[in-house]
Parts: sequence; structure tokens; C-alpha cells
Amino acid sequence: MSYVNILRAGTDHTIWAKGLEFYKDELELMTRRLLEISAKNTSEEASKGVEHFQNQFIIQQKNISDLRHAVKNYVTGLSNDAKDHGGHVDAIFITQGESLKERYEQLEQIMNSLRHEFNDYLSKWM
Repeated sequence: MSYVNILRAGTDHTIWAKGLEFYKDELELMTRRLLEISAKNTSEEASKGVEHFQNQFIIQQKNISDLRHAVKNYVTGLSNDAKDHGGHVDAIFITQGESLKERYEQLEQIMNSLRHEFNDYLSKWM
């Protein structure tokens, strides 16, 4: 095994945790707005949009939950390994951090796209 100073792992995980909490809250807000639309608009076209966004929100809530769990496990493992090895961690944690960063960035892109799509839908039906 190869060990590196824990400082190489960086602090991105704190940014990810805050970002994931933001996206979780944003999905809750969008869900409330979607409920308003579904109550006011019962046309088939509006209902298709409601169903589409309900599905997307469920999928993204699961993705956020999964990523939050992965980040928490990463931080716990990183912390435990650093304690066990005097401030050094197995180099595999650097690779895991890079993988989590990619997953987080993909989620950001998806959420930004979903937000824009939803805002377009809102402007049509509000």
C-alpha cells in the first residue's frame, strides 16, 4: 500500500456535502411548485409534464441520497485511516475522492439542466 499525507485528499467533500443539501432543498421546493401546477392545471398536456417531473425529482432525490451516503463513507474512511496512520491515508482515497468529484459534477450538470427545463415548464403553466 502507498500512503500519502491526508492534505492531498483536500476538502472538496465539505463543498459536496453543502451542495448536496442545497440540491435536496431545491428538489423539495420544485416538488411543492409542481403540486401547485397539478392542482391548477388538469389538462392532459400539463399532466404529462407533472408526471415527467415527478419521475425526474424521484430519480434525482435517490441520486442525491446515494451520493451523500458515498461522501459520508468516504469521509469516515479517510478520517479513520488518517488516525490509524499518523495523518497519512492510503492513496486509494485520492482515487475515490476523484471519482466522487466526477459524480458530484455530473449531478450538478443534471440538476442545472433539470432546473432550466422545469423553469420553462413553470413559465408555460403558472
